[in-house]
Amino acid sequence: ISCCLDELKFKLLNGEIQIVVLGPSNKELEQGKATLMCVANKGFPSDWSLSWKTSDSSGSSSIRGEESRTPGVLQNDGLYSWSSTLTLTADQWGKVGSVTCEATQGSHTPVSEILRRDQCSQS
Repeated sequence: ISCCLDELKFKLLNGEIQIVVLGPSNKELEQGKATLMCVANKGFPSDWSLSWKTSDSSGSSSIRGEESRTPGVLQNDGLYSWSSTLTLTADQWGKVGSVTCEATQGSHTPVSEILRRDQCSQS
């Protein structure tokens, strides 16, 4: 499986909300950077929040990166979508075991999706 943004799509359905986690492209990794994107769709109300959790290959420690988020955007179906990016260096990405994007809102059960680096090819 390639980790390119346009190829790797992990989906999770929990009620209505859907989460897709996209890994970095090989071209970007060659430039020394790794940007991951999390997109959540079909949520309501608008105040869901996205957050990232990373762990190294042993699962024992977290790897910190730069996070960026967008507020909820109302879609034509009356539901909302959100996105968040996590930027790491290529070196940090090489040490990542897994990355989790989690959507939370008030009393709703959190929804998350995990991307494991070993699912991504380095071709």
